[in-house]
Amino acid sequence: MKKIPKNIYYFVYLILFFVLVFVSYSTSKKKPDNVTDLLTNYKWLNDWPKWLDTPIRDWVNSGWKVFIDKYGLIFDAIGYGLLRAYSEVKNFIVEAPWPLVIIAVIAITYFSSGKKIGTTVFVAFCTFFIGFLNPRFWDKAIETTTMVVVGMALCVIIGIPVGIAMARNSRVRNIILPILDLMQVIPAFCYLIPGIILFGLGAIPAIISIVIYAVPPLIRLTDLGIRLVDKEIIEAAESFGANKKQKLWGVQIPLALPNIMQGINQCTMMALAMVVIASMIGTRGLGDEVLLGLQQLNVGAALEAGLAIVLLAIVLDRMTQAYGEKIQERNQPVKKIKK
Repeated sequence: MKKIPKNIYYFVYLILFFVLVFVSYSTSKKKPDNVTDLLTNYKWLNDWPKWLDTPIRDWVNSGWKVFIDKYGLIFDAIGYGLLRAYSEVKNFIVEAPWPLVIIAVIAITYFSSGKKIGTTVFVAFCTFFIGFLNPRFWDKAIETTTMVVVGMALCVIIGIPVGIAMARNSRVRNIILPILDLMQVIPAFCYLIPGIILFGLGAIPAIISIVIYAVPPLIRLTDLGIRLVDKEIIEAAESFGANKKQKLWGVQIPLALPNIMQGINQCTMMALAMVVIASMIGTRGLGDEVLLGLQQLNVGAALEAGLAIVLLAIVLDRMTQAYGEKIQERNQPVKKIKK
């Protein structure tokens, strides 16, 4: 298929520019009575003219109202499902004895890291020290962890398939890349507004904000990992008669797993960063303690909660990073022992 010449793109951009200028001028309430006034009075060249204002805000608000009226019930059902999953997981861990929770964390770290004693002991110490900082931090850390885990599960469900689609289709990649750029550039506070409108206050809009904020690195690294698979390996698989599905699941994904795990690790860190911001909309957890210390100008309380979040971040980081290193070591070629 022939590529579209760049001149066509430039022509389209020029048309789009003039259309936006015409729309902003025609919809503005502060435009001059006559177009000829612009040629006789040049004051609009000194300051930005008030009539040159694209009504994006009005378009978004009107479109958002139509969207809510049409699909509001669907999001109510999604919110109920997420709330149920969050509540069940949180209640199960909160009601479990704290030594049992620490033992479970130790066991998961030990086996996921390839039985590395140093990593396991360090994670166990950090997990214990969260409650040791302040007893009430234990339950709040569980609430925060539950939000992060549910958000990460959604990131994996959404991010990995999208990353695979980008790696296998250049058109899909060209469409999604600007969207990912936009998702990463928009301030994180802006993600809370649609979450509140769709799901109200609490943990669910925080989880949705976590997904929007944290999923781009996973998509990018999944796409990168699959595209970095050696073409010779792909050709070898094709020579053995492997179809697209077999190449994906048998060759590309196993070789791209270190990159995918790195994406999951990055998602985890960004999700924890979003937890503190989400505390502004009534989300309970360690972020709520940081916000309370900020409101009361209590440096000690804010520092304690901040250290608890750091310890939780270290625990999740070491667990995901150790598993990624284990996969990378498994995929490395075995060196022949010289006799």
